[in-house]
Amino acid sequence: MKIARIRLQDSDSWALVNVETATVQPISGEISDWGAAAAEGRPDFELSGPPIALHDVRLLPPITATSTIVGVGMNYWSHLEKLGVTERPETTVGFLKPRVAIIGHDDEMANPGVTNQLDYEVELVAVLARSVREVAGQLTDAVLGYTVGNDVSARDTPSPLGGIDLFTMKALTAATPLGPWITTKDEFGGSGQIDVEISLRVNGEERQRDRTGKMIWTIDECLEYVVARMELNPGDVLFTGTTHGVGFEDGRYLREGDVVEAEIEGIGVLRNVVGAKP
Repeated sequence: MKIARIRLQDSDSWALVNVETATVQPISGEISDWGAAAAEGRPDFELSGPPIALHDVRLLPPITATSTIVGVGMNYWSHLEKLGVTERPETTVGFLKPRVAIIGHDDEMANPGVTNQLDYEVELVAVLARSVREVAGQLTDAVLGYTVGNDVSARDTPSPLGGIDLFTMKALTAATPLGPWITTKDEFGGSGQIDVEISLRVNGEERQRDRTGKMIWTIDECLEYVVARMELNPGDVLFTGTTHGVGFEDGRYLREGDVVEAEIEGIGVLRNVVGAKP
């Protein structure tokens, strides 16, 4: 099952996606109402209108105004090797993204003046169906499904105290694409780790390709890292890290007009074009 967040005539709602017919059908209620059932492949929700052609709606990022956006890093060994890391880290690292950083499929990606090294990072993103407080077993039991993320980062962000300025790197307004929709986890075998192909292209040239089964820390372990520090609730999302091939490795950063396509097997393609410098 695929579920999108859509805008039609200035009204936002969740919607059931039919990829074969290229239509969406609005859903009543919020993730907290129907998410747990949808995660198991049960459409336990009320459809609030007839099917609508996909090209007649705007696909929004699959979050709401109350969603918390969390990310973890250093999660693919091939990426760390390219950056010169020789020993496996003892733990992942985390960060928060503001809601204003997130854009949807086909939205223009911002090209902020604070950076000349705008970098792409394809990532599997988990979307929660229920609060982690309601989970007695593994934390992926709380997951609704997965979507595609492009965790765009500003690489030229040194901190005056040494290290990096993670705020400038990760909080850029309108620079982090997410979408085009959520594929519910029953299509990936349910809870636990999933192993699907992820890739990213810039102007048609493949830059990244790997499998999520090669994560250093599983999705459950990433969730455990986060919930040890903060609570997660329905509609919250977790970026799970990127693999090798980013611009930081060879200096090929994004430029105005670049077409960026992030793709994950079983979900779809998230497409955005880089805008002009302000």
